[in-house]
Amino acid sequence: MENGQMTDKKEKITSEKKIQLCIQAAVDKKAKNLLVLDISELSSFADYFIISSGRSDRQVQGIAGSIEKSLKENGVYPLGVEGFREGKWVLIDYGDVIIHVFYEPTRAFYSLEKIWKGAARIDIGRFIKATDEL
Repeated sequence: MENGQMTDKKEKITSEKKIQLCIQAAVDKKAKNLLVLDISELSSFADYFIISSGRSDRQVQGIAGSIEKSLKENGVYPLGVEGFREGKWVLIDYGDVIIHVFYEPTRAFYSLEKIWKGAARIDIGRFIKATDEL
């Protein structure tokens, strides 16, 4: 307390910072074919999709777990997590940012990139570079 007022030590984390944290966590676990789609003009339920792949169900679980841990350390908790136990397609919902971590053959089958082909692709290079400043 400061001067009788409660202070909020947690700042609201932006979508961009969430993306940076997710990308770095996925890269740290050697995620393949990382892609960020801006779906804000096409969707009312989220602004961004982050899509990545793993080469096994264990790697998919490792990538998803790393993302959850990274955001949790920054005070951000998912609204929901689906598919973690199976490790074929893990969906982590952070409201404005939704993460899809696929086992490679499952990603090819569902092909979200084709379903959301009207979405703008965001250059992930800027997020990878920006994580050095976090």
